Amino acid sequence: MNVLFYSSQPYDKTYFNRFGSDLDLQYAEAQLNAQTARLAKGFPVICAFVNDQLNATVLETLKAGGTELVALRCAGYNNVDLPAAAGLGIRVVRVPAYSPHAVAEFAVALLLTLNRKTHKAYNRVRDGNFSLDRLTGFDLAGKTVGVVGTGQIGQVFCTIMKGFGCRVLAFDLIANRELEAAGVEYLPLLDLLALSDIISLHCPLNEQTRHLINQETLHHMKRGAMLLNTGRGALIDTAAVISALQSGQLGYLGIDVYEQEEHLFFYNRSEEIIRDEQIMLLTSFPNVLVTSHQGFFTEEALSEIAHTTLNSIRAYFNKQPLIHEIRR
Repeated sequence: MNVLFYSSQPYDKTYFNRFGSDLDLQYAEAQLNAQTARLAKGFPVICAFVNDQLNATVLETLKAGGTELVALRCAGYNNVDLPAAAGLGIRVVRVPAYSPHAVAEFAVALLLTLNRKTHKAYNRVRDGNFSLDRLTGFDLAGKTVGVVGTGQIGQVFCTIMKGFGCRVLAFDLIANRELEAAGVEYLPLLDLLALSDIISLHCPLNEQTRHLINQETLHHMKRGAMLLNTGRGALIDTAAVISALQSGQLGYLGIDVYEQEEHLFFYNRSEEIIRDEQIMLLTSFPNVLVTSHQGFFTEEALSEIAHTTLNSIRAYFNKQPLIHEIRR
């Protein structure tokens, strides 16, 4: 029962080996793409992550090598060509939920850090600088928070923000009745953007949501508002956001995901020249906080990801139903 992991990191080995001792798990640090797909020859199952490429060309190579199941150790699947997979007879499973609290709480961490500038205060004190100059923040109580996408993560984020005493607005295709009962108000997207002091993105990435935050929608936002993205990088048009930051239309930006992150995130690039001008510009802004896709990174979430993924793999080998299979 051989399984090949792509884009593997030390923590993958720790958690998957802990719960998967009955399987033959092999790990490759390389990302999955057209050049590395041949590494999977002889593996009926491969396990992929958010930035691995699973387009038609890659899937054809995997199929030729004997792969029949792609197990995604993540919730999103926008990187998979599902029609091509179905045509080749390759089945695809994912982890639909691991810990919505992990990502929602991390979004709050970005918000609080940007607002109260604790990262700057920490560095100052380590340098012997105890000045409070330019560390002014604002009270969250009474502010209006707009939440785009109220699935499991968005729902938890709404609940936390209500606990801070915020007015919470939401946008989604289907209103969550439980949230409405708790006082969350559902509005059209442009109305939400116009009224919100803080906007947090928790929607999936698809054709409808790609560059949801763009030059036009940024223009509808309150001047000086805060934007948070812990969903997918391409939910925002990076160039448009940079322009809005430079003009002052956007007051704060906190992102744990980035449009071009597949070339950067999850690897140590400290000894390299980073040629991505947009990310370098963003990290130079005093009102921007960038982290490298760590919102999911909790003990509980990593354990659940390993359990769910391994159970899907076992079900495949035992010819049992694949509960978390993605269908076209």
